[in-house]
Amino acid sequence: MNPTPPFSRRDVLRGAALAGAAGMVHPLGHAFAPLRPGLKTERVVLIVMAGGVRSRETFGSPNQIPGLVRMAREGTLYTRLRTANLGHFGASMSIVTGISEARGIRDNSRGPDPTLFEYVRKDLGLSASDVWVTTAGGAQQVNYAYGLHPDYGSKFGATTLDGDGIFNEEFKSTVKRFGVPRPLDEAQAKQVADLRRILGSGSGRTSKAALKEAEARARVEKYILSELGKGVTELRGAGSGDAKALRLARNLLSVFKPKLIGVVLQDADVAHGSFNGYSEVVRRNDAAIGELLDAIRGDETLRDSTAVIALPEFGRDADLNARRGLDHGDGSDDLRFVHGVLWGPDFRKGRVIKDDQRTIDVTPTIASLFGAKAKHSKGSILKGAFA
Repeated sequence: MNPTPPFSRRDVLRGAALAGAAGMVHPLGHAFAPLRPGLKTERVVLIVMAGGVRSRETFGSPNQIPGLVRMAREGTLYTRLRTANLGHFGASMSIVTGISEARGIRDNSRGPDPTLFEYVRKDLGLSASDVWVTTAGGAQQVNYAYGLHPDYGSKFGATTLDGDGIFNEEFKSTVKRFGVPRPLDEAQAKQVADLRRILGSGSGRTSKAALKEAEARARVEKYILSELGKGVTELRGAGSGDAKALRLARNLLSVFKPKLIGVVLQDADVAHGSFNGYSEVVRRNDAAIGELLDAIRGDETLRDSTAVIALPEFGRDADLNARRGLDHGDGSDDLRFVHGVLWGPDFRKGRVIKDDQRTIDVTPTIASLFGAKAKHSKGSILKGAFA
């Protein structure tokens, strides 16, 4: 299949529309199939618990994380994943590139290395509507969607949504124009008509394919307007950015059923100034992850074909700071090692792996599920993961 050209706003929305209308049919018309012969997995959700989360507050305090505990019981738990970087930007980027990225906490530019999203899109010939990233950290985190490697780059990047339900920079002017609609009155009906025009009305075809595309556009309209009007915008309080990113991922998965979604969180970094606030973020994120898993379990299409992988970017210091918070700079095992969970039809059930492995091993592991190759990654496939 030829690589997909750089995508525009119209291309992304139309692609998403086609994916939504087709249900189990790929936007290009191919039936969904397992990502690799012999495997059952058809789609993957990767949750990067960025912001710094210690194992003490997750699997060291299982009452705080019933969702992740259940996920681990039904999947494979790694208790010693060594982190690759101790600054937020570089640590999360290391997970999605499979390379220990020497990037500082305040860096805000795309890296030179390809990401998981580029590997999968290029090797499988996927469209932009098949690969998404939802984030809680704003402009910095959209850099995870693709890097600057000359063999990959933007034409193979993930489509990005930030945690406030606003599409990436290319979409912002359109989204602002729609505002926060309620049940459609005359003016709002015009908004929908405008959105139909943006999506493109096609060539006037009346074929079955054209009717399906029209239905798909209507589905996308409903989704976007709902998200802006009464979806993620209702979430407030501690960890609301993370909650919005996870809600968006859940809705994207339920409505469009893409192949790969990356979720990058951030709110746990409140730990610098408040241990209690950080603990509340951990609990709230676990609840949202539990809701995501419940949505998968309750969907006939998703339940036996979807994998979810969740891990922090790094932990936090062993001891509280003077503000009774937790920083991330002491080099302790609490900081450098995290727990990670792999859940899905092709992962081992109820297995705990205590051997040292690495967060940079996640990208080649997911790529292998897709039958893709993370050519520039320095990681390896996680040992003991597959059933």
